Amino acid sequence: MASSSSSLNNGRVAEIVFFDLETTVPNRTGQKFRVLEFGAIIVCPRKLVELESYCTLIRPPDLSAVALRSARCDGITRAAVTNAPSFEDVADKIFSILNGRIWAGHNIQRFDCVRIKEAFAEIGRPAPVPVGIIDSLGVLTEKFGRRAGNMKMATLAAYFGLGQQKHRSLEDVRMNLEVLKHCATVLFLESSLPSALNGEWHNNMGVTTRSRSLQQSSLSGRLNDKWNKSSEITQRFSRSKSICKEETCRKSPPSTSLSYKRAVPYGRGSLGKVTAEVKKLLCNARSAPINNLLKHSQSLLR
Repeated sequence: MASSSSSLNNGRVAEIVFFDLETTVPNRTGQKFRVLEFGAIIVCPRKLVELESYCTLIRPPDLSAVALRSARCDGITRAAVTNAPSFEDVADKIFSILNGRIWAGHNIQRFDCVRIKEAFAEIGRPAPVPVGIIDSLGVLTEKFGRRAGNMKMATLAAYFGLGQQKHRSLEDVRMNLEVLKHCATVLFLESSLPSALNGEWHNNMGVTTRSRSLQQSSLSGRLNDKWNKSSEITQRFSRSKSICKEETCRKSPPSTSLSYKRAVPYGRGSLGKVTAEVKKLLCNARSAPINNLLKHSQSLLR
């Protein structure tokens, strides 16, 4: 797609005009293309709603350039254009339709745009100027690919089941619009559901389908089950370890009784009584013989 620096027209978004030309085909050197029919549809770029349409046959300067009979069933014959207006007669209308709008069509950059400039130059008038050009041939070749074949309008129409190309300007423009809508829909669906429509998985987190949601829920449930089982095993192990510890405490001696303690002949409570008795004996020893003192001491120690 080629475009100018601005797509605004009088402060508004520029409208798109799809157009198509039917011409003679030169059969000898030096012979020019002659416009036989002009057809256009003006659409709103945001809704693709048809705003205006126009179509006219055009009589060429030399009628001999037009075949008496057309090879196509709906083709343009010499008789059809004999009483048609010349290009100069409809130039103002064509100029008003094309000038200042976005031009769109199939293979228009190489053919239709060139023929329009030639036709205006031949009558000595400036050609209309687009604010942008959308060539569906280039766009679809890049975005849609050659899955439909040679990318001709007739081939694309057959691919989508849109019928046979008429090779008449207004009918071909409408067919071009329908082909673009079908291609855009297919590309949108493929980008939204790549795993289902392309046969391969692309990690697109921006789109969640019902099947993906169910898969995620199932995976989350399995992870929760595994976590619960792991927690249960951990709790069982902790309880088993606690029971073993309690049994060990009951069966084993306490750690504070590891040192050996020597038994004493009397308890701690009777030590004060013995001391008092010894003091009493020492006091009586001043008046009693030593033998009596020893006897009493031995009896206390027993």
